[in-house]
Amino acid sequence: MSHPVKLLVRDDLRRTRASVFFRLLLAIPHFIWLSLWGIAVFFAVIFNWFAVLVRGTAPQGLHGFLAEYLRYAVHVGAYVNLLADPYPKFSGDPGYAIDLEVAPPERQSRWTVFFRLLLVIPATLIGFALAGGYGEAHAGFRTGGGLLITVAFLGWFAALARANMPRGMRDAGAYALAYSAQLTAYLFILTDRYPDSDPLAALDDRPVREDPISLSVEDDLRRSRLTVFFRLLLAIPHIVWLQLWGIVALLALVVNWVATLFAGQSPDALHRFLAAYLRYQTHVIAFLTLTANPFPGFTGAPGRYPVDLVVAPRERQGRWSVLFRLLLAFPALLISGAYGGVIYTVAILGWFSALARGRMPLGMRNAAALSLRYMQQVSAYLWLLTPSYPYSGPTATAAATADPMPPAAPEAVATSPMT
Repeated sequence: MSHPVKLLVRDDLRRTRASVFFRLLLAIPHFIWLSLWGIAVFFAVIFNWFAVLVRGTAPQGLHGFLAEYLRYAVHVGAYVNLLADPYPKFSGDPGYAIDLEVAPPERQSRWTVFFRLLLVIPATLIGFALAGGYGEAHAGFRTGGGLLITVAFLGWFAALARANMPRGMRDAGAYALAYSAQLTAYLFILTDRYPDSDPLAALDDRPVREDPISLSVEDDLRRSRLTVFFRLLLAIPHIVWLQLWGIVALLALVVNWVATLFAGQSPDALHRFLAAYLRYQTHVIAFLTLTANPFPGFTGAPGRYPVDLVVAPRERQGRWSVLFRLLLAFPALLISGAYGGVIYTVAILGWFSALARGRMPLGMRNAAALSLRYMQQVSAYLWLLTPSYPYSGPTATAAATADPMPPAAPEAVATSPMT
């Protein structure tokens, strides 16, 4: 089912250099207005809480007022974080390049409304990893890291240089903003639906890509409670072997760098060796973060694990890009660090969920898979397995948004590729 709070993206990626350069300065009037409007919203949320607790549904007027404020906050957040270029209106009217659609009032469970501040804690942790904080995090100008802040920072330099925002960065930021908006709507009692952490459900339009480094996901979401409980303990042999293998892989990387610098292409044996190491690393991380359930093998063999790294054959690479690979990879490493915060946040929360339900929530699994895919694309780029730069956004060929194992039919299993 579609979430009642939905982000609409109509942005064409073009950016005006002058407005990009002075973006924070230009946004000051919006910061002031958002703060003043927020004072009234604070009291409106309290009234709405009592009203829904008594009536079971939000009054139309209060719902509309809060939805309008949230829409305006999203407009400001999109503008500040370079997800859109036009200067926003101060009214929160629909029609902005990055817009928010909020469904009309619906009946809500009084129990979930009463305990809303307690129930929202897990979602807030994910929101922190995605948007870098809370308070005004739905507007995206809270400091403290997170995926949204990271891509906005890097996008500022890219937009100044190219007069457009890279599609991957824009979509990654839009995913974070969409989740933050759903989180705020849930806290404002605008909806009873919990925020959806699935990056594939956040954006309707995702590019179709055939990247040389991709992630294959054939996971049915079922988790063994026993192995979940002892997951860290069970992973110790893999962590030890990964460290030992990593010492040899590091030496192979140095040799591969020198060979590729002179030959313009990795030696086939080194390419296969490093690909096997990264594939094994992917299996271990997927097991450790509950992105997959089975105990991995120790060889990094392809096609043997539900979450697998697909590495294309070696190809020619520009010697200049090889020489400066570490410098060129710096922006991707920053985004990889932000995605690392996402995957380990959903892993911790997924641990409790898998223990209670015997399955990993689809949204968390897909968020972890997207994070893992990007992190391993960065590693493969650094390790000279590919000259292709990592793509930071969700793609159209990623894992299916439909739940492969609905609660009513636990025997159902589906296969879905994450690339």
